[in-house]
Amino acid sequence: MTDIADEAGQRPAGGLRVELLRFVALAILIGNLVLGADHGASIQTAVIVAYLAVSAASALTVLFGVASRWMRTGFVALDALAVALVLYAQLLQAPVDHTHNLTTTGLVVAFILLNHVGLSSDRKLVLVFSSIVIVSWIGFLAAMAIRHEGTEPRAVIGAFLNRDLGLAASFAFTAFAVYVVARDHGHTREHAQTSARRRNNLARFLSPHVVSQIEDASPALRMERRRAAIMFVDLRGFTSFAESATSKELTYVLSRYRAITSAIITRHGGTVDKFIGDGVMAVFGHVAPGPDDAEKALACALDLVDALAGWKRTSDAKGLPALKAGIGLHVGTVMGGILDAGGHSEFTVVGDAVNVAQRLQTVAKTFEASLVVSSDVFTRLSSTPPDVPWKHVARVEIPGRSLSLDVAYLPQAVDNQRIVAAE
Repeated sequence: MTDIADEAGQRPAGGLRVELLRFVALAILIGNLVLGADHGASIQTAVIVAYLAVSAASALTVLFGVASRWMRTGFVALDALAVALVLYAQLLQAPVDHTHNLTTTGLVVAFILLNHVGLSSDRKLVLVFSSIVIVSWIGFLAAMAIRHEGTEPRAVIGAFLNRDLGLAASFAFTAFAVYVVARDHGHTREHAQTSARRRNNLARFLSPHVVSQIEDASPALRMERRRAAIMFVDLRGFTSFAESATSKELTYVLSRYRAITSAIITRHGGTVDKFIGDGVMAVFGHVAPGPDDAEKALACALDLVDALAGWKRTSDAKGLPALKAGIGLHVGTVMGGILDAGGHSEFTVVGDAVNVAQRLQTVAKTFEASLVVSSDVFTRLSSTPPDVPWKHVARVEIPGRSLSLDVAYLPQAVDNQRIVAAE
């Protein structure tokens, strides 16, 4: 799994800044060699030349974004080996009668490169680097003790337990702290990636605003009354089509139809409340009602008329299946929020306004209309309704409702005058 640190490390600006630490360590080695402060000049010269090549190669992989996992591990191992060679030159290369204490150069290089690998926030790389350095360091100290004191156990142990062992222990403790920080950062990164995946999954079904409300456990998620615009979209003749269509044709029609409707609904600030077979229920003003919910819903409905008609025309020309659609739109008071249903809760709206919108979509069949809008929608508009050839009908009987309703509709033939290609 590609992590955030890896992706960030591949960006030239950030990655090259981290790579500069390699060249800082290299500069310290060169300065130490020039000043002649340590024994082992030949080894240090070889380390400087080799490490210059390693640092340049590492920087180039970052610059061109080709640093793979195994390459990063290899470069970190080479960093550790460079530190080990510096430690060897200071602790073991000099003659037995010379001082073998570790100098500042070895410490500085070791800690700088530990910081370098720590900035990767990769605990495995920290473990690789620190393990090689610590094992080498302690091994050299043990070899130095045996070299000076022979094989007598007590003398060897006494020589081994010196200041340099304390420095090695300090490095080990620091490496452990860096490892813990990298591990915690990794856990935080994994949690962030999981949250992002969950958010993306929610965003497939809900608007970004609703997703934010759900993530924040907003009080607006509680069931309460609010005004909203409700829209139902339905494919005409879908039942008959499904009886004879192949599974491939059925899948294509539903997938394309849902993709068109959900994209346009979301673009206009609405939420796809649910898909019901070949039907789509959308809500405008839920979770938070707005003064322009009616405008958004009506603009969305008109765009859907265009897009779905364009889809039908384009599919017919290509010999692909497509169906006409009918839309019902109403504005009213609903109960909206999370409806608890035991093991399966639902974020939805219910109420008379929902039923009316669904019935208007059914009435569209009677009028052979592509869109039927209640007079309540026009009442809620803050400006003049869009200039399209509306047909107004007063006191329309709504199935299942005792009160009649004034409506306006667009005849199906109007689609050809308002086509916007959907593909």
